[in-house]
Amino acid sequence: MSEQELREKLIILARENSDVLGSRQIVPGKDYIPPSGKVVGAREFEYLMQASVDMWLTAGRFSDEFEKRFPEIWGLKHGLLVNSGSSANLTALAALTSSKLGDRALKPGDEVITPACGFPTTIGPAVQYGLKPVFVDVDLETQNATVEMIERAITPKTKLVMMAHALGNPFRADKVSELCKSKGIWFVEDCCDALGAEIGGKHVGVFGDFATCSFYPAHHITMGEGGAVLTNNYQLNKLAMSFRDWGRDCYCPPGVSDSCGARYCWKLGDLPKGYDHKYIYSHIGYNLKVTDFQASLGLAQLERLNGFISKRRENHAYLEKCLKELGLDEELVLPKATAGTAPSWFGFFITLKQPGRRLEVVQKLEKSLVGTRLLFAGNLTKQPAFRGVDYSIPEVLTNTDKIMNDGFWVGIWPGLSTYHLDYIATQIFSAVR
Repeated sequence: MSEQELREKLIILARENSDVLGSRQIVPGKDYIPPSGKVVGAREFEYLMQASVDMWLTAGRFSDEFEKRFPEIWGLKHGLLVNSGSSANLTALAALTSSKLGDRALKPGDEVITPACGFPTTIGPAVQYGLKPVFVDVDLETQNATVEMIERAITPKTKLVMMAHALGNPFRADKVSELCKSKGIWFVEDCCDALGAEIGGKHVGVFGDFATCSFYPAHHITMGEGGAVLTNNYQLNKLAMSFRDWGRDCYCPPGVSDSCGARYCWKLGDLPKGYDHKYIYSHIGYNLKVTDFQASLGLAQLERLNGFISKRRENHAYLEKCLKELGLDEELVLPKATAGTAPSWFGFFITLKQPGRRLEVVQKLEKSLVGTRLLFAGNLTKQPAFRGVDYSIPEVLTNTDKIMNDGFWVGIWPGLSTYHLDYIATQIFSAVR
């Protein structure tokens, strides 16, 4: 058998056996219903097998194709794959510290505004680069900060607003963008939980200087581990690429040399003239690239993205209807889409109106095999990691603390049907009542 014949046979076998290899039936009341999960099928197995037989162990043809197609969905010009959503945030923030940005470069002591209710790696890179977090509160129904909250927190030291769209429900990034542009403030949209969400018919992520995305298995599409940094700005994309790729000045991908035609013509730093440009470093960077195995899975998932988004919206609407029919809107603060937006829901968030019952309720749900999660870090200022961090809180974090103490979410991911959601609703009813 020739190599090509063997390749084709392996790919066919992977495709034909995907139902057996990737299937997992969840029976309510018998099996645990996780709050998030992946949905894979024949195309994912086929592409993974292709990447395996290619045996290209770093970023390759699948990565190239993903980096081309993914920004097009957002209506953006540039996209870089990285190894996680957290690395995407790190890469975007690091790019804004580059000396190549002149007076606009972020420096230690500059202030960055972000909601206190969020995920730690949205703001973690700012802390690591010596910026000062300024934590604002959120709206209780949308779990997002409003533009008014952000505007009140701005000081002469504010140089960046970096915040996430909470559980797929967008904040008004269009208005935040206008505010930031009027004051010369950088703006980074963390879209890790919100792929496919829209504001006024435009995809989230198009409003900031950078957008970041995650492909962890819990998210809208998955690579297992993976993330992306997106921008419309050529200079910012080049800076992000440098920090992703060891901090080097050269933009040739691995295995490619002399794209600029001047590989041995540079004189940078105190290096001798003609030093190989592939080994000249303009930043203190990292290696945050993905493998082609990851990218192949992501490319297959990308073909199913629209269906995943639609299913999440359908499931969210159905569970909301079930809970209202059970009369639970009297005892629960149910999620509300931010006005003027179309969410791409990540989970179904619930806040108990009666304080002090969250632990009892989630333990009952977990015992009945309904998976629950909290809204990540709750109040970041209460986390042990932030002890000793220099931050400020311009206003009382009333809603953040309410969410930290009384909120949780359950799953509405595409692998769940109305059969599962009916069970989840009845178990929430039983636990709350």
